[in-house]
Amino acid sequence: MTESIKINWYRCKVDRALMSELMRKSDARAFLQAGGQLLLFAVTGTLAYNAFLNLNTANWPWMLPALLLALFAHGTNGTFMGGIACHELCHKTPFATQFWNAFFLRIFSFLAWFDPTGYRASHIRHHQVTVHKGHDGEIEQPLGLDWHGLKFALTAFTFSPSWIWKNLRFMLAAARGDLSHDGFFKSAWLQRVVPETDVRGRHEIIRWARIVVGGHLALAALFILTGNWFLIVIVNFGTFYCSWLGILTGAPQHVGLSSDVNDFRLNCRTYTCSWLPAFFYWNMQYHVEHHMFPAVPFYNLGRLREAIKHDLPPCTHGLWATWCELQSILKRQRSEPGYVHVPPLPQNEGDRATDETLLSEAAQT
Repeated sequence: MTESIKINWYRCKVDRALMSELMRKSDARAFLQAGGQLLLFAVTGTLAYNAFLNLNTANWPWMLPALLLALFAHGTNGTFMGGIACHELCHKTPFATQFWNAFFLRIFSFLAWFDPTGYRASHIRHHQVTVHKGHDGEIEQPLGLDWHGLKFALTAFTFSPSWIWKNLRFMLAAARGDLSHDGFFKSAWLQRVVPETDVRGRHEIIRWARIVVGGHLALAALFILTGNWFLIVIVNFGTFYCSWLGILTGAPQHVGLSSDVNDFRLNCRTYTCSWLPAFFYWNMQYHVEHHMFPAVPFYNLGRLREAIKHDLPPCTHGLWATWCELQSILKRQRSEPGYVHVPPLPQNEGDRATDETLLSEAAQT
């Protein structure tokens, strides 16, 4: 992508020695996160499959709810494997050993039917030009958020046929060499971040799509031929349902905030929460901190916030408080379409970082 835009981003001041420590990567901590999430996926999948095998006409009043509960837990965790786990691994910051970043990125991307090449090209650009109109196709303000009504609740706690179809159609088309369909992003944005001149990038997207489609078809055939067809629900589509917690944790990132500003404190939102949603969400509730210093591994973002919180706006604690604040902003935007929430900022003298610096740090180049 050759488009240029010059942004002199505001940065909170951080002691150099502390920043050097915060940027240090840890294989052990990354293994604990990535391995723990995959282990949980295996455990909930096993529980769901055993419940399915033991389901019969005599015990269905209690075994069917047990099956649905296991699938609920399985899908809740699985939702975070695409745009969250792969997000961090695309930054190349979790593991000190880059082989493991690449290895786990492939595992999570396969399970989630996720395109890491197109996503990485988009996301490092998103860090460079966050919520700047005409330049950031990943986030475009104002972000509509229709979370009312029965349809939203049903799709959040079960599955969205249109979302599944859109992602599968993209992968199926990409496997044939066609990148013209919308997927995780709109096709027009993918064409900008991975243009036709980027032959290597396009080849990688197509090659990976063929691996994903071929691999999932092979697994599905194996499950059917061995009489274990229900594993298709658990393995092949285990990341496509029960997105409720992914929505609750992820939607607050930029909703209701400013466009075309050079301060991440105004276009990103940080909130704090308990350890469990933070685990699923890979600590991305510290979203201002992540954008301001994208080279800091996710497991150090809490310490980073403590170091710079004197120069950050106040944040909500817990998903309930965060969504109460969001609801008030969205309600006002419905009556005042041009309204954006501008949090109070401390009057401190900060540092500056160019958009190219942010791009380099987000890409780890």
